Amino acid sequence: MEAKMHMKEWLVAQIESGHYEGLSWEDESKSMFRIPWKHAAKKDYKQTEDAALFKAWAVYKGKYREGRDRADPTMWKTRLRCALNKSTDFQEVPERNQLDITEPYKVYHIQHDNGSARPAESPQTKDQAVQALSSPEDPAVLVQQLRCQKESFHRSKEEVKPLPDVTMREHMYCELTGNKTLNQSPSTIPFLSPTLTISDFRMQVTLLYQGQRVMKVTTRSPEGCFILQGRVPLGNERIYGPCSAQQLSFPSPGSVALPPWMAEAMNRLLCHLERGVLLWVAPDGVFIKRFCQGRVYWSGPRAQHADQPNKLEREKTFKLLDVPTFLSELQSCLQGKGSTPSYEIELCFGEEYPDPNVPKNRKLIMAKVVPLFAVELLQRFNLGEIEEKRPDLTPNTEGEKM
Repeated sequence: MEAKMHMKEWLVAQIESGHYEGLSWEDESKSMFRIPWKHAAKKDYKQTEDAALFKAWAVYKGKYREGRDRADPTMWKTRLRCALNKSTDFQEVPERNQLDITEPYKVYHIQHDNGSARPAESPQTKDQAVQALSSPEDPAVLVQQLRCQKESFHRSKEEVKPLPDVTMREHMYCELTGNKTLNQSPSTIPFLSPTLTISDFRMQVTLLYQGQRVMKVTTRSPEGCFILQGRVPLGNERIYGPCSAQQLSFPSPGSVALPPWMAEAMNRLLCHLERGVLLWVAPDGVFIKRFCQGRVYWSGPRAQHADQPNKLEREKTFKLLDVPTFLSELQSCLQGKGSTPSYEIELCFGEEYPDPNVPKNRKLIMAKVVPLFAVELLQRFNLGEIEEKRPDLTPNTEGEKM
């Protein structure tokens, strides 16, 4: 694994990127720089912009994982401030600080070993560049952050060895039911163990126009998939690397026999679904982030309402399914204490959903998302209406268009 950049290299990369408003060189020789320092109590404080640099440092250091950890802008700022104070490469210049203006900032002097303030132009690794220039509001960069998180997860997972002389099916049964074996008395085996950590990130995604299936795809990228109109607006591929999240573009309304007025309404809706949504499966759940202007509503295991609309806010990460909850419900079901856990997720684009007054087969555009780890767990124990809901588990890279 390539070593990460030191803080000095990382921070210089941020300044040179021009990505963060207010972060800039203070002098032509590039020996000092300004860093924005707005207090969170200010009325015009905006977390997205004013905490962006502090958040990027937390992501780079592995202290914050998008979609998994609680956002804490105050802690992000504290971490960066402490790192600057502890580092011998930086020295605050208090006489140049401007903390009482509309856009307050601090000034730091930066030391370079060779006496030059200009950063060395040695090539960066892809991971270094991605983290150095990360922006959580950019779909392409969010994909890269997910990739880094999952690579880290897989590295840690490789250190876990399965229990000897126990088949996967029997061990999972023991874990979920509390029995020593299929025919023995209960034991105290802990429920959540490393062997039950979710590592299957595939999803079956079905797109429907007015209840008619127009696409059915089994996604295979660990970075998840975009559902959108057009293509993902990517940044510099040399910096961010190629976008490996699978891209599912909405088919033309002409692929379904619709009345002219309905096709026209659908075309108008599709115009607002550029950038779309990004869906992904992580070890602790299924997540989504909406980037498009068009509204998106959903239903699923963690939905707040079952009989009224659940809206996805733009640029905000939502957890649609919680893996520990699903496994706990599966354990209760196998012990005869509960029903089969739910796992299917429905998205409705441009129209409120769930809507008790309008059946879902009359909604213009919907998507059904099925995480395959859940399906396979239920199949192992012969639970649920498997034949009706069974996805096509054969390789499917291009997807099926109807």
